[in-house]
Amino acid sequence: MRRRDVIVVVCGAAAWPSIALSQQLGKMGPRIGWIILGSPGGTHPDVFSYYGSFVAGLRDLGYVEGTNLTIISRDAEGVAERLPALIDDLMRADVSVVVSPGPAIRVVMEKVKSTPVVFAFSGDPVAAGFVDTLARGRGNLTGLTYLAIELNGKRIDLLKELLPNVTRVTLLTNPIHAGEPQEVAESRRAAAVLGLTLQYLQVRSAAEFDAAFQAMRDAGTEAIVAVPDNLIMLERDRLSQFAREQKIPVISGWSEFAESGGLMTYGPDSKTLFQRLAVYVDKILKGALPSELPIEQPTNFELVINMKTARAIGISVPLALLQRADQVIE
Repeated sequence: MRRRDVIVVVCGAAAWPSIALSQQLGKMGPRIGWIILGSPGGTHPDVFSYYGSFVAGLRDLGYVEGTNLTIISRDAEGVAERLPALIDDLMRADVSVVVSPGPAIRVVMEKVKSTPVVFAFSGDPVAAGFVDTLARGRGNLTGLTYLAIELNGKRIDLLKELLPNVTRVTLLTNPIHAGEPQEVAESRRAAAVLGLTLQYLQVRSAAEFDAAFQAMRDAGTEAIVAVPDNLIMLERDRLSQFAREQKIPVISGWSEFAESGGLMTYGPDSKTLFQRLAVYVDKILKGALPSELPIEQPTNFELVINMKTARAIGISVPLALLQRADQVIE
């Protein structure tokens, strides 16, 4: 159940109402390209897509798909080698803007040099080399990031609040994730303040999770902080199952993790954040240059607690924590 609505406030940019868009842009309007890496067949829908949120954001601005706007969508189904051909296909369709959430942006920026590109990236776009500063885009590239370094310390604080006697915590990260060194440093700082022993484990692929699980067993970890990125989220079922089997809590950053069986998440409201992609598209269609638009960051966050998981692992969640939750899954 929802405890309160969360509004992401980013850079003070307001959604402008569109006036007679169908007259301004023509009967079918501009073409927008949407391309994602996607997920391998049989796994979760891509956690970076949020296509419905993007379309809802466009609708709020007066754009209706099939009426005054055409969206051409491509999904590589988790196979990175397919991306170049799909991008070429989009460009042949004469799209006005390319929107690329998630890791596909690395290939998009290599191949698309003049058409405006809007990204949504879970890591640090400066560290990744996409832009020089968060104050503005670069060339034909701009977008948003849902990375907030300070959240890593807050997640450790939440675990300590949940388990006051906890002493051994595992930090599970993907070192390829841009911004990971800063996230690790903040986590270590928070753990030191609380007197916690922090086990630092890296996973670069799905194949490395089994070794990480064994390392956690060997260390007798009492809780897990899973730093959110595409890999962690795609493997969230395995991680949640391991945590249930070991009777230990795991916290991550995006609500889908708790919805899939993790105990807690604390991070930005991704669905609301993805609606912001529509604002970028709107501004570009109205003449703004990507290099003029700042990289937006989340400033409001949501706490989600899965009480079914809490009961399954035998943990009593403090009432004060439940009262602060934005969503409690029963």
